Amino acid sequence: MLSLNWTWLLVRSAIGLGVLGLLFFSQRFWYRAIWRVTSNWGSQPLRVAARLIYVIMLLLIIAATANSFRMGRRGYLIPAGNMITVFAGLWFFSALFAYLAVKFVRGVDRIWAWLRAAFLLKASLKPSTATATPAAAPHDEPPAAAELLPNPSRRYFFQTATALAGAGPFLTAVYGFAAERLDYQVRQVEIPLPNLPAGLEGMKIVQISDIHLSSYMPRLQVRRAVNMANDLGADLALVTGDFITGASDPIADCIDEVKGLRASLGVWGCNGNHEIYARAENKAQVLFAQAGMKLLRHQNAQIDFKGAKFNLIGVDYQRERTPGGRRLQMLPYLEPLVRRDMPNILLSHNPNAFNRAAEMGIELTLAGHTHGGQIQVEILDHRLSPARFITDYVAGLFHRPMFAPAPNDRASSNGSVFEKKHASLFPNRSSALASIYVNRGLGTVGAPVRLGVPPEITLLTLRRA
Repeated sequence: MLSLNWTWLLVRSAIGLGVLGLLFFSQRFWYRAIWRVTSNWGSQPLRVAARLIYVIMLLLIIAATANSFRMGRRGYLIPAGNMITVFAGLWFFSALFAYLAVKFVRGVDRIWAWLRAAFLLKASLKPSTATATPAAAPHDEPPAAAELLPNPSRRYFFQTATALAGAGPFLTAVYGFAAERLDYQVRQVEIPLPNLPAGLEGMKIVQISDIHLSSYMPRLQVRRAVNMANDLGADLALVTGDFITGASDPIADCIDEVKGLRASLGVWGCNGNHEIYARAENKAQVLFAQAGMKLLRHQNAQIDFKGAKFNLIGVDYQRERTPGGRRLQMLPYLEPLVRRDMPNILLSHNPNAFNRAAEMGIELTLAGHTHGGQIQVEILDHRLSPARFITDYVAGLFHRPMFAPAPNDRASSNGSVFEKKHASLFPNRSSALASIYVNRGLGTVGAPVRLGVPPEITLLTLRRA
């Protein structure tokens, strides 16, 4: 156990140092680039002003970045809700990726030059098969040396590629901030559930998630999303966590907008990990109750719809490891809340709870947390997303066998017993599939940018499997 804790600590430390190192070297790169460019300016006051503006902006960016390490504390270095934090997020994102892109192009340039030089050197060392040639004049350059002279076209090509690589991330970030970040899309999905009562056939659920009301997400945009959700005419409205980002964000304002949701079966929700960071889990529950809504915290409720019932369960954010690295069982002590006489719907912000939920026989899990990665790139028919580093369930609809042992979870040690127990009670469910839908969320974290992953409002329709 001790070695596991030390290993986990070393891994986390290495990741943290790697991120800080990239941040330092990217800022150092742009610092030197700005100094080099301004040194060619003829006006000294203009040079000093430009450099001073950059230094001030850099200090503000460092202060804003430090805020991200104080999400569980009050008294931020820079107050939330202003354009400084927005600009800091954009600059950090753009400068880091532009730095990496420029270094990549320069690396390719050096490798190309090295390969070309090695090829020409090898060619010059080959014995000549031609007949004797006149001796070269003493002042003539050897053929190999002449061919190793700089190639203007290659130099121009890589200079252009470097400029494009440096500008591309900045332009992309502006587009992701100004366009895709606010391009709310409604996704309509049909969810097949085993043994769904006839009364629940066609029941509509609207889900929003990861609002992150902050300087990146003003109240007006939350209100727009709520109005779009109401236009869908759902029977049940669900909010799956992360109402805010940090402790200084106004959670009361967020929930004041969420209470505008309209559904005949009410508005229900669960907490996310940022409520933990902001120490706002209890406050969120109180504000929900005051607004006539219900925030489920390891709780369940049976809801009637057209003569049929379903069991709605909600949990706080499910941690997967302790700070020391020890793996935790997901959804502990939840089994007593699971009903066998009606369908179960689980609200869990973390989609990695799905394996354990399916093992317990929960038919449908609704989650968020991933933002779909916020950035998604399709290469060779494969979608690449940062969220794949934390979950197999990045965004959309997924299935797995009900009552099957949960992989990568301590519950899998007794999963076979669990499966036999409940499969014998419900043999018609032994081959049924549990489902999870992962909402891509509304807001952003880190950088106020979305690329290839527009914010989402989901309309789910229950169908009999």
